[in-house]
Amino acid sequence: MYNGGMAGLTYWSPNVNIFRDPRWGRGQETPGEDPVLAGKYAANYVRGLQSPTGIRLKVAACCKHYTAYDLDNWNGVDRYHFDARVSKQDLADTYDVPFKSCVVEGKVASVMCSYNQVNGKPTCADPDLLKGTIRGQWGLSGYIVSDCDSVGVMYDTQHFTTTPEESAAAAIKAGLDLDCGPFLAIHTDLAVRRGLLAEADVDLALANTITIQMRLGMFDGEPSAQPYGNLGPRDVCTPAHQQLALEAARQGIVLLKNSGSLPLSTARHRTVAVIGPNSDVTVTMIGNYAGVACGYTSPLQGISRYARTIHQAGCSDVACDTNNLFGAAEIAAHEADATVLVMGLDQSIEAEFRDRVGLLLPGRQQELVSRVARASRGPTVLVLMSGGPIDVSFAKNDPRVSAIIWAGYPGQAGGTAIADVLFGTTNPGGKLPMTWYPQDYVAKVPMTNMGMRPSRGYPGRTYRFYKGPVVFPFGHGLSYTSFKHSLALAPTDLTVLLDTNLFATKNYSTLSSNAIRVKHAKCDSLSSLFHIDVENTGNMDGTHALLVFSTPPAGQKWSPNKQLIGFHRVHVIAGSKQRVKINIHACKHLSVVDEFGIRRIPMGSHSLHIGDLKHSISLQANLEGIKV
Repeated sequence: MYNGGMAGLTYWSPNVNIFRDPRWGRGQETPGEDPVLAGKYAANYVRGLQSPTGIRLKVAACCKHYTAYDLDNWNGVDRYHFDARVSKQDLADTYDVPFKSCVVEGKVASVMCSYNQVNGKPTCADPDLLKGTIRGQWGLSGYIVSDCDSVGVMYDTQHFTTTPEESAAAAIKAGLDLDCGPFLAIHTDLAVRRGLLAEADVDLALANTITIQMRLGMFDGEPSAQPYGNLGPRDVCTPAHQQLALEAARQGIVLLKNSGSLPLSTARHRTVAVIGPNSDVTVTMIGNYAGVACGYTSPLQGISRYARTIHQAGCSDVACDTNNLFGAAEIAAHEADATVLVMGLDQSIEAEFRDRVGLLLPGRQQELVSRVARASRGPTVLVLMSGGPIDVSFAKNDPRVSAIIWAGYPGQAGGTAIADVLFGTTNPGGKLPMTWYPQDYVAKVPMTNMGMRPSRGYPGRTYRFYKGPVVFPFGHGLSYTSFKHSLALAPTDLTVLLDTNLFATKNYSTLSSNAIRVKHAKCDSLSSLFHIDVENTGNMDGTHALLVFSTPPAGQKWSPNKQLIGFHRVHVIAGSKQRVKINIHACKHLSVVDEFGIRRIPMGSHSLHIGDLKHSISLQANLEGIKV
C-alpha cells in the first residue's frame, strides 16, 4: 500500500490498555484484563509489525493509549473530561505493565498518550509520565504522539491552561513530539515567540519524529530500491494470508459449555437451522479499526458447507426490539436436526465512544434463544459474537442449550472457523482473556472507579482481585479432548541474591515486610526452569493453552490472590504427551507491588498453579553467603 502511494508506514497500533471494566466499548481492541498477557501480546505484536533489521524498521508500531484509559462514554462521563484517579500501586502493578513491555521488550517506535487526565493532569502534558517514565525509566527510542486532538481537548475541554500557547508549550515540554491534529501547528510558533517554549524543545521533538522516518527508509530514495520495494497489490489477499486469517479465527474461538452435543455430525445432523441476528453477518465479524477484507464467509455460509441449512434471522438486528420473527425461527428449529443460534453484539452496542449499559444480551435476544431451544428437535448451540463479555447465565443453566461458543469478532473467515469448530474439523483450544461477570456485578461498580483492589462495598476488578461469582472465569475454555499435566522438573527452592553495593548503605527498607525490592536483587541469576508434561488423554488431537499462575506467600497485604505468570500453546496428538519448558523469573513473575508503587519479591513459600497441579517454591534472601 505504501509502495503504491496509498498508505504510510506508521501504524498507531496495538491498543494495549487493560480491559478493566466489562462495559468498555473498546475492550474489543485489547488483549484482555491481565497485565502479563497484555505485556507479552504487546511486545510480540510490536516485534512482528516492526520486523527490525538492525535499526531499520519495516513499519513503525505505536502502543496506545498511555495510560489508565479505559472509559469512553459512560453515564454522562466521557473520555475528554474524565480524570482517572489511580494509585501508584495500581499504576505500576496493572495499567503501566503492557506499556513498559512495549518499550523495554518490544522496542516500540512510538507511544500514544491518552485523552483522559490521570490524577488531575492530562497525560499528554505530564512530564512525569512522558519524559520521566516512557523516555527516562523505560528508554523509549522513538516519538510520543497525542491521541487525535487531545492537545486541543486539554485546552478547550479540560481548561488545563488559560491560553492555547500555554497548552502547546506544556505538552512539548512534557515530552510530546507529535500532535495528531492541528493544535501544535497553529499555536507552537507563538508559544516560542512568547518565551513559553525554547526552540531547542521543538528541535528535539522534530528529531524524535524524523529519526523514525529515517529508520523507515523514507529518505533512502525510491521505495522500489528498498528491502520491501518489491511488494505490491499482488501481495495482498494471497492464499497464504487468507489461510492465516482463517487460522487466527480458529485459534480465537472459545468453547464455553458443552454437554456432549458438540461436535455435530454430518451423518446425524444433515439439516441445521441457523438462526439469529449475527447468523449471516459479514462486516460485523471484523469489529472496529479494520481494513478492507479480502472477502467474507458468514456463519450461515460456513455451516452450509457441512449441512443443508434453514435460515431465519429471528431478529432484524442485534437490538432485537420485537419478537415478530420468533415464530418462523421456532418452526425452523423444530424441523432441523440441530440448531445453531448466532447471537451477540456489534458496533451499535459496543464501540469507540460507546460503552455498554449492561452485560445482558440486547433487547429480546435472550427470549429468542430460550424459545428456540424449547422448540428445537435436536441439540441447540449458542454462538456469541462480541468483543466484551456477556452474562448468558440463563443459557449456561438451561439444559436445552447444550453448548455455548464465543467467537469474538472473528474476522473475514469467521463463518468458516465457526463451522469447523461446530463440526469438529477444528478442536477448539481458546481461553477467555477476561472474566465474564454476572449483570449484578456492574450495578455495584461505577466505571469511574479505577481501583483494582477490593475495598468496603467495592468488589475489586478482574480475576486477580475480584472473588465474587462469575459466569465464566478468566482462562476458561473447553476442548473436545482432555489433557493431563505432570511436573517433570520443578525446583522447590530459589535463593535470592542481593546486590551488596546497594546494601552497603544499610538500606534495610529493602527487607520491608520480608519482601525485597526488585532493584536490590541480582535479577539475572533469579530464574528457575520448569518442565511440564502435557498428555492428551482423549481421542482427538488438540491444542492446549497451558496457563501458569502464582500465589504469593500468605499474609502479603499488597498482592493479588493469584496472577498469571506464563502461558504456552502446545499441540498434542491424541494419546501422546508433549514437554513444555517454562522459565519462571523471580523478579518478573514472583514479585508484587507495594502501596508506593515499588516492586518487591516476597520471601517465603510461593504457590504455582498449573492446570489442576499445585507446586510450592520457597524463596530465601542471601547476602554474601549470609542468609538474611
